[in-house]
Amino acid sequence: MSSRSYYEVLEVTETASDAEIRQAYRRLAMQYHPDKNPDGGEAFKDISHAYETLSDPERRAAYDRGGFGMGGGFDMGDMDS
Repeated sequence: MSSRSYYEVLEVTETASDAEIRQAYRRLAMQYHPDKNPDGGEAFKDISHAYETLSDPERRAAYDRGGFGMGGGFDMGDMDS
């Protein structure tokens, strides 16, 4: 995963609506899908991962709070002792 935020990956703002996120995902997925762009495999993975997180309200809220690392997994450093 790149060091860019999921919002940057999808080329949307942090205030983007669900429809805007979905539209950006579809546009970028078509552009970088490995069947259409053999060099787009990594970008496609990043786009898909960003969309999986931002399209789910609970996961998006956790991401916005910083509860998810860029890899999309829960950041154990955020847990209280």
